[in-house]
Amino acid sequence: MEPQLLHGVTDSVATVVIHHPAKRNAMTAAMWRALPPLLDGLAADPGVRALVLTGEGGTFCAGADISSLQGSPDEAQRLAQGAEEALAAFPKPTLAAVRGHCVGGGAQLAAACDLRFAEEGALFGVTPAKLGLVYPAAATRRLVTLVGPATAKYLLFSGELIDAPRALRTGLVDEVLPEGELGKRVAEFTRVLVSRSQLTQAAAKEFADGRTDRDAHWAEQARGSGDPAEGVTAFLQRRGPRFTWTVPGPGRG
Repeated sequence: MEPQLLHGVTDSVATVVIHHPAKRNAMTAAMWRALPPLLDGLAADPGVRALVLTGEGGTFCAGADISSLQGSPDEAQRLAQGAEEALAAFPKPTLAAVRGHCVGGGAQLAAACDLRFAEEGALFGVTPAKLGLVYPAAATRRLVTLVGPATAKYLLFSGELIDAPRALRTGLVDEVLPEGELGKRVAEFTRVLVSRSQLTQAAAKEFADGRTDRDAHWAEQARGSGDPAEGVTAFLQRRGPRFTWTVPGPGRG
């Protein structure tokens, strides 16, 4: 099978699989280009309430396919940055499910997700210093936000790999699961995500990512949504809430 991004939707959760097992799921130029439009389509699908990004088999992503850097490193970096920013801008909750190596461009993609769950044995590395590349400013700021400036500098200056326990301690990952338990935990957690208010999630995502000019917008959305009243009623009736607000499609947000 050619290197590609596989995807499917089950129970309101979209799963995108980085599929290039011959090179430990390294991202080719075509794969970088394919990710933004794929995400646009999933974002516009009202049946999608959360997204999981993972790799085929026992590796998340070993970074960019180095052969793609030989022609134009600048172009390769531009493609990777565009894919990263598209993932960061995805309007619904995103979760990276990490097994094995999560390195270079793979770490960029994982950091662009809202959450990262890893299996024991996973290894993380941010490796532009091994190639003489300048890590993009937005990606650097995102890494600093996750792990703090000292750990970000450690990763960027050295290109050294860190294990899952250290990634957990530094904030690079949110949960570490025993071998064989990652899939079960991701399925369990995404079931929780799709049961919650998309209104709350969308507003929280914007605010957590630094947006400071939309308080009035989200207050208006809440008033018109019916979600707050439904949440209170469901709580008092001791039943699960039936939230109806959905993320607007392109051009309607």
